[in-house]
Amino acid sequence: MSLPDHPSTKPEVSKDGSVHRTKVLLLGTRRSGKTSIQQVLFNDLPPKQTFYLEPTMRVTQHLYDAKGNSTIIPLELWDCPGNITVDTLGAPLSDFSTVVFVVDIRDNYQQPISKLVEFVAGAYDVNPGINFEVFIHKAEKLQEDDKIENFRQIQERVTERLADESPEYEQVALNFHLTSVYDHSLQEAFSRVLHKLIDSLEFIEGLLNVFCSNTSSPKAFLFDTTSKLYVATDSSPVDQATHTLCCDYLRMLSSFAPLYKSNAASEPRVHALSPTPTPPPTATSSSPASTSSARALLSQSPSDEPSSGVAKKSLFYPSAAASLSPSHPGTTLTYHLVTPHLALLALLPTTVYEMRKGLVEWNVVWLREGIREIWEVEKTRSTTTHFT
Repeated sequence: MSLPDHPSTKPEVSKDGSVHRTKVLLLGTRRSGKTSIQQVLFNDLPPKQTFYLEPTMRVTQHLYDAKGNSTIIPLELWDCPGNITVDTLGAPLSDFSTVVFVVDIRDNYQQPISKLVEFVAGAYDVNPGINFEVFIHKAEKLQEDDKIENFRQIQERVTERLADESPEYEQVALNFHLTSVYDHSLQEAFSRVLHKLIDSLEFIEGLLNVFCSNTSSPKAFLFDTTSKLYVATDSSPVDQATHTLCCDYLRMLSSFAPLYKSNAASEPRVHALSPTPTPPPTATSSSPASTSSARALLSQSPSDEPSSGVAKKSLFYPSAAASLSPSHPGTTLTYHLVTPHLALLALLPTTVYEMRKGLVEWNVVWLREGIREIWEVEKTRSTTTHFT
């Protein structure tokens, strides 16, 4: 099994070729919404159909690779029944990188909080560095004021119970997220979970900061095109409305993408890059790169496998844009495919996009090359670490 076409958290490749996936434990009481989260995120199940899902009766392991039903990293998601305990789990908690605990916001909090404290105590002794993420789920069932009040109460009760059990447990970092399958809060919360598992996140964020600076973009996201989770964003705060807008646009483009095919994708070309590429121009540059030059570089973007002297088909990197007037006058939402599984979605001033499109595309090319270089380093490091 090949490595992903984008940076990952060092998925170790064993000598038999199998990928060692990052393990995530999905816990919660019965009917809290664990299976619904898994199905909506990774199997594109419509939220209205989650009502018909059967309760989980045994531990189910779901494997997600970087290709096919993709995530940014190879994942092994354990969906557990509501009556699972530390002793009946069937695996030590030290095997898991993250525990996602789901709490129904309408439930009596006593039972789920007791179970959460049980797993925190069990994990603290064997794996103090494990990430605990608490999804306070089914938030769509309550009014806005009630959501905030219940969210606050759950946080306080969990903190108090941990302090009562042992002062040491107060050091455990618990992250709380308000989620629902009926909006994009679930995707945003799980994206933040994945961020903690990506070793090269700070370098990808650095590339996005440079892109935003050069193109005057107020916000940019790097999305996984299959799971619709954002892998990274620039350093500016994430606005929920902007994130929702990008998710909806990406979903719309993904729905129509199979209907289109580029003629450029069928033309064989040999990839050739300059050994010392010119740095990307900025929005204040007096002579930005022309649109034709940027498109030429896009057509020469590298394929998944290195060139061996034989002409190969180059990858086709489509792009799209939509004006946000009148809701966001003077702003354009752009889409650029960066790798076969990652897409850049960015807000741009309409004047920059219309008058300096070549500048934007040149910076996209620069970003794409930077991400591929990060991937190559991660690939080399993971292989060297495993076999030395």
